[in-house]
Amino acid sequence: MAVKIKLKRLGKIRAPHYRIVVADSRTRRDGRAIEEIGKYQPTYNPSVMEVDADRVAYWLGVGAQPTEPVLAILKKTGDWQKFKGEPAPAPLLVAEPKKARPLFEALGGDDSGKGEAITQKKKAEKKDEAAAESSEPTEA
Repeated sequence: MAVKIKLKRLGKIRAPHYRIVVADSRTRRDGRAIEEIGKYQPTYNPSVMEVDADRVAYWLGVGAQPTEPVLAILKKTGDWQKFKGEPAPAPLLVAEPKKARPLFEALGGDDSGKGEAITQKKKAEKKDEAAAESSEPTEA
């Protein structure tokens, strides 16, 4: 039985994400897998590549063959170089954590508002005008 390390596609039509799986080479792309050993999300910026290095080393050691896309991922994470005994590549880019937005008070904003909404004021003026017109005494 020939074993391959390949990508299993998940997600919506235009929002794919993949799992790196070990499967029989005769199974279909999204078919039954022996083991899931990582994930790859290309739509993120920078893309997310998480690989279980111990399991990859095991499967490569017992003769599993990676497909071309998985080989490219393994080269970027350094697992392929570790298996072949070559020097490690440069570290991957990691997304910076999102910075918390400063609080309104910290920006010097005052919390004392007028308490009136502009739209309510306009409606009130129209009602006042209508009430004033109807309350004017008519001369007979």
